[in-house]
Amino acid sequence: MNRFPLWKYLLILIITGLGLLYAAPNLYRPDPAVQISGQSSALKIDQGVLSRAEKALSDAGIDYFGGEVQDKSVLLRLKSIEQQLPAKRAIQEALGHSEYVVALNLAPTTPEWLMNMGASPMKLGLDLAGGVHFLMEVDTNSIVKTNMEGYAAEVKSKLREAKARYRSVDLVDDREIVARFRDAELRDLAVRTLRKEFPNTLVLQEAGSGANLEVRATLNEQEIKQLEDYAVSQNLTTLRNRVNELGVAEPIVQRQGRNRIVVELPGVQDTAEAKRIIGKTANLEFRMEAKPDALVTNKEYFEYRDERERAAFGGAWLERKVIITGERVTNARVGYDENGMPQVNITLDSRGGEMMHRATWKNVGRRMGTLFIESRFLPEKTIDENGNEVIVQKRVDDKKIISLATVQSPLGKQFRTTGLEASEAQELSLLLRAGALAAPMYFVEERVIGPSLGADNIKVGVTSVQIGLLAVVICMLLFYRVFGLAANIALAVNLILLVAVMSILGATLTLPGIAGMVLTIGMAVDANVLIFSRIREELRNGMPPQSAISAGFDNAYSAIVDANITTLIVAVILYAIGSGPVQGFAVTLSIGILTSMFSAIMGTRALINLFYGNRRVQKLWI
Repeated sequence: MNRFPLWKYLLILIITGLGLLYAAPNLYRPDPAVQISGQSSALKIDQGVLSRAEKALSDAGIDYFGGEVQDKSVLLRLKSIEQQLPAKRAIQEALGHSEYVVALNLAPTTPEWLMNMGASPMKLGLDLAGGVHFLMEVDTNSIVKTNMEGYAAEVKSKLREAKARYRSVDLVDDREIVARFRDAELRDLAVRTLRKEFPNTLVLQEAGSGANLEVRATLNEQEIKQLEDYAVSQNLTTLRNRVNELGVAEPIVQRQGRNRIVVELPGVQDTAEAKRIIGKTANLEFRMEAKPDALVTNKEYFEYRDERERAAFGGAWLERKVIITGERVTNARVGYDENGMPQVNITLDSRGGEMMHRATWKNVGRRMGTLFIESRFLPEKTIDENGNEVIVQKRVDDKKIISLATVQSPLGKQFRTTGLEASEAQELSLLLRAGALAAPMYFVEERVIGPSLGADNIKVGVTSVQIGLLAVVICMLLFYRVFGLAANIALAVNLILLVAVMSILGATLTLPGIAGMVLTIGMAVDANVLIFSRIREELRNGMPPQSAISAGFDNAYSAIVDANITTLIVAVILYAIGSGPVQGFAVTLSIGILTSMFSAIMGTRALINLFYGNRRVQKLWI
């Protein structure tokens, strides 16, 4: 009785050994570092870049060590985390902003033999590593408006083809197309035409009377939701590309709710740069200069972006028709023209190249304008439907001319645009490479966590785990003696396995995750308390020690499994409906439940079997 076969002991030893192996990298604290990579993948990163960076740090009096040239980057380790920002500024000034990205990072110190076995430390979340947190809201109304403008143009075209003569077709409140007709016969023809052409997108409603009959068309809810999902998904992809361009290590970019996106950048302290690049909605439009005799309805007046040109010329009239926008750009790189002035070398996709060629081959000799578009949101007070004063974000588009150059020959997939300063050219090329936003966004929330605060969070978290562990260990020894010792050993194994599994899965450790660890400690011994209490009960009922041990483990098993499974279900629900910190807590708790069941049931049983199994026992120290 109370004996395990050899294979069970070996299995427990192997699992514990693997846990120690994969948890070990977390004992090696990472070094604060700066990482240098190229703006272009074609830019060569070699020993020369490392030497220039080292010289910049030496000149600035910043201590560093362990400089190394990696695959496509250079890594320099620093003595303290407070030196990261000064080191970044010094290197950027030495290397220039136009060709290199300098990012803050944490360089692992895990021994190579552990790394070769696939062992790596847990990633630290924003609250532990420090950094910035942005909550952004996507203006999904704008993409609905844009699509409704397109539908309005299509409705006009289809009605003309069907000879359903209309008095007017207008877009009302950006969400409803209103077509007006003189008689019922034309309206009925329009309804039949529109139902045939837009069966699954537009919802039609007849209205009006007399000689002013109307057909009102709105998008159905499914189509609106698809447009909103597209806008958020596209912006999510674009933001990830922009974050990658910033060179941030282990960023978090994820959707929250229907139209919000969370961006977390661990280790980033230059919030101004991050916010400018992430939140900026910059784009280009290419239009031909309007002819002198063009109607006012076919042209628009735009000012020059450059102050000197604006003072000298004011602005220019451009055609309303847009040739292409920045959405057709597949690549954009900073270069310099023959006069040494910065320019952006642009490459279009095949469709964009065709559109540009078609627009310019018959307009050689005319001037083409390049508009730089910046969208921003300004708070504005308004009254809602209930008569309450609320603040809404009003979108403002700022369009200015950055270039108005004569078309010397037909343009194709590759061309250049000038008229920008070096920093603006660099920023525009980055934004165009990252992709265009499907809809504008604005910042709802912004939080900054400094590296010192992150270090304090780690210290507090580790202290809480230590205090909780010590309290549990003392209580178990006082109440259950030898059995308590077995439970404490199993508890240590449980923590090792928990850290190992989280490291293997690449889970991110957050402060709520540490709280989950503390809770796991209590839950792990809770199973042992059930078992030991049952053993005590059997002993009081007169059962022999060996039989009491066996009955205690066997009879408490179902209660332990039921309690842990119900807690696991709650943890899964928390992960599914929660976000950020809640998910971190749920992940740690879920893994902790599984490892605690293993350590409490198999681990503790194996130790008790080693202590009392295979021998005559007169009294149990419990």
